[in-house]
Amino acid sequence: MRKKRIVSGVIASALALSVTLGGCASLASANSIADMKQTIATVNISKADDFGSEGLDDYKDAVGTTTISKRELISYFLNVGYSYINSGYGYEATFNTLVNSLVNTAVITQYSVMYLLKEKEADGKSSETIMSEYSAKETLSAKYEYVLGEDSVEVKLAKYSLLSAINSAIDSYEENLLEDEDDDTAGSDSRTTPAGIDTEQDKYYPRKKNTNGKYVDENGVELADTDKDKAAIDYNVYTGYAGYELTESGVYQDDALKGTTPSTRKRAYNSFLSSVNSYNLIDVKNENMMDVLSLQYIQDEYVNQLEQRIINKYYEVYEEKQETDLKDDGKYDYIKQVYEDKLKNQQDTYEADGFTSTLDSMSDSSFILYSPKTEGHGVYEPASGNGKFGFVYNILLPFSAVQSNLLSEYKSQYADEDEDSGYTADYYIKRNALLRDIKTTDQRAAWFNGSKEYAFNASEKEGLDYYKGGSDWLFFENNLAGGDRYESLEKYAGKYPYNGKVVEKDDGYILIPNKLSIDAMLKEFSAYIDYVLGNSNNVSFKDGYQLGKENTAYYAIDDFYTADHKEDEENTKLDYSKFLYAWGAVSSVEKTAIALYDKTSNQYKAMSAVNELQYAYTTDTGVLSNYIGYSVDAAKTNYIKEFEYAAQKVINEVGAGGFAVCAGDYGWHLIYVTYAFESDATTFSADELDWTKIDKEEDSFEKLFYEWIKSKDIPDITSTRRNEILTQFNIGKTVTKYQKAYQDLLNLG
Repeated sequence: MRKKRIVSGVIASALALSVTLGGCASLASANSIADMKQTIATVNISKADDFGSEGLDDYKDAVGTTTISKRELISYFLNVGYSYINSGYGYEATFNTLVNSLVNTAVITQYSVMYLLKEKEADGKSSETIMSEYSAKETLSAKYEYVLGEDSVEVKLAKYSLLSAINSAIDSYEENLLEDEDDDTAGSDSRTTPAGIDTEQDKYYPRKKNTNGKYVDENGVELADTDKDKAAIDYNVYTGYAGYELTESGVYQDDALKGTTPSTRKRAYNSFLSSVNSYNLIDVKNENMMDVLSLQYIQDEYVNQLEQRIINKYYEVYEEKQETDLKDDGKYDYIKQVYEDKLKNQQDTYEADGFTSTLDSMSDSSFILYSPKTEGHGVYEPASGNGKFGFVYNILLPFSAVQSNLLSEYKSQYADEDEDSGYTADYYIKRNALLRDIKTTDQRAAWFNGSKEYAFNASEKEGLDYYKGGSDWLFFENNLAGGDRYESLEKYAGKYPYNGKVVEKDDGYILIPNKLSIDAMLKEFSAYIDYVLGNSNNVSFKDGYQLGKENTAYYAIDDFYTADHKEDEENTKLDYSKFLYAWGAVSSVEKTAIALYDKTSNQYKAMSAVNELQYAYTTDTGVLSNYIGYSVDAAKTNYIKEFEYAAQKVINEVGAGGFAVCAGDYGWHLIYVTYAFESDATTFSADELDWTKIDKEEDSFEKLFYEWIKSKDIPDITSTRRNEILTQFNIGKTVTKYQKAYQDLLNLG
C-alpha cells in the first residue's frame, strides 16, 4: 500500500519556523549575526528581597543570571508573533508582549529549577551534594537534564519533541519536492473521520528494542517490560547527510514520506537551513551545517524544550499536592459535595422547555445529572404522559439520484393542501415502492483514494481482531495497530472492514462495494453488534419482524391515517407508526449514565459498534460530529415527523440500545438510542457512586467527573500560584530589560 505520512503530535518551534519564514524581509535584513547575540533582558530571582521566604536559599546559586538574547526574541516571534500581528497587534505591542513572555518564562523556570532540586532531597541527598552534582554539569541543557533526571521520561520526551519537530519541518519542504516529481496526486474527496486520528499519546516516545523484541537502554542492555521507560530513544533526524541517514533514523523510517530519497531529503534540508539562515539564526561560516544537532539554534530549541518540561514538572508536583486535598486522603468528601451541588443546581435550574439546548452541551467534561419532567408530547405520545429526553445515532440510507428525481415528481403529482401532510396516501405508496429498492453501499471510499489515505490490509497484521465481512481492509492503522504510540479512538470499535472488494494498484485502489437492501443492512447491523459484544443474539426485533427477511406487509399499506380517519374523512391526521419498518432492542445493553462512560460495558461497546457503522454507511454526515448523536426532545422536535416518532418511541419504550427503521423523504433512517434520560429523574446520588474508581479505573464516570473537577479547580490553583511567583520575583531587582537592543524591532511596520 502507499506509505502514509505521519505527523508528530508535538509541534516545536522548528516546525512553526518552517511555516512562517519568508514573510518579513525587513525583520531579516535588520539583524546581523552579531546583532542577534545582544542581550535584551536578564533575570535572577535570587536577588529578590524576600527570596529567603521560599526556603530555597540552598539552591539560589543554581540559577544565577539568565540572559535572554535577541536571537531568542526573533525565534519566538517567528513561532508565535505573526498570530499577534494577524490579530491586529502592531509590531511594538507584539515585541513588547513577547519580551514580557520570555522574561516570565525565565522567572518561572528559575523558580521551578530550585524547587525541583530541593525535591531531590527526598532521595536522601543533602543540598550540598545536589548542588555539587548540578554545578558539575558543563552545559545548561545538561543541568536541566539533571533537574528532570538524566534518564527520565521527561528528558526523552523533550528530545523526541525536538527531533520530531525538525523532521516535520524538513518534511514540509520535501513534500513539495515530491509532489512536483510525482504524477500520482491524491484525490480531493474527504469523509469525516473520528476524533483523535494519528494522535500520539502524551507520554509516548519511540523506545528502542533489540532483535528479540525486548526493550534496551543506551548501552544495549536488555530491560524488563516493566522498565520500558528506561529504554533508549529509537528516533533521529533524517537529513540525508552522513550521521543522519534514513537507516539511522529509527522509528522515523516508518514515518518517512512516500518516495523520499537521499537527494530529495538533502534538498529539503538545505531549504530548511536557507530559511533559518535568512533570519541569521545560524552561523553558516562557523557552524557545521551538515550536523543539524550541533547547531546553536537547535541546541537553544532543545533548552527551550527542557525548560517547558521543567515548568510542567513543577506544576505536576504542585498539582499532586492539591489533588491530595481534593480527594480528602481517600474520603472524597469534597468531590461528593461538588457532585451534590451540581445535581441540586440542575434540579433547580433545568426545565423541560429549552432542555434540548442543554443536551447539546453534554460531553465528557459537561455532565447532565438530572432530567426535568415534561408533559409535552411530540408525534409519539408515551402511555405515561411524560416523555423522555435522549440521544440517537442516525444511519441514513439514501435514495439514489434517479429515485430522488422520481420522488420529486410524486410530490408534485400527489400534493394536496387539504391533507394533514400535504400529500395524498398515494404519495406514500409510491415512496414505499422507492424505499423498497434502495441499495446502500459503504461510503468510505475517500479513506482509500481521497485527500488522505487511511486504509490498510488487516490480514497482513498478525493477530489483529476484526469482523470477517466484506473485505480485509480496515482503517486508521496507527490508532488500531500502533501499539502504545497512538491514542485509542473514542466510541469507535474499529473492527468493521470496507464492505466490498478492494483491488490495490500502484496509483490507488479499485473499489467494488457490496449493495445492501434495508433488510441486509439490519442483518449486518445485528451481526456486527454481536461481534463487538463477543456473543450472539444480542439484537431482538419486535412486532414480528424477522432478521434478514423483507417486511412484505409494510409495502402493502395503503391507509396511512389514524383510526379516526375512517369515521371522519375530514380528519386526515397521519398515523406515523405506519412509517415504522422495524424496531427492537439490543437486549444486553445497560441503561445507566455510568455505563455510558464505562468502556467495558455493553452499552459503550454497542454504541461504538453502531457509531462505526454510521461512519461506514450514513450519508447524514452531520451526526458524525456529535458527541453521542442527535439530541431528541421529549416534546416536539425540528426533525421530520417520521424520524421524530420513531426516535421518541424507542427512547421511551426501550431506552439505551433501542433501535428503529423508519421511512422519510431522504430514504431509510436506521435510528439507534445511545442514551435516554428517565423522566423527572436523578441519575444517582453522590453516595450511590463508587468514588474509589478515581484511583483504580480510568474508564469510569467517577474518574471523568473527577478529571472535570481537576480541570476546573486545579488550573485555577496553578494559575494563581504562577501569578504569585511572577508577582514576587518579576520585579526591578530581579529583571532588567535592555530596550535599546531591540528598539529596531519595536520600530518595524
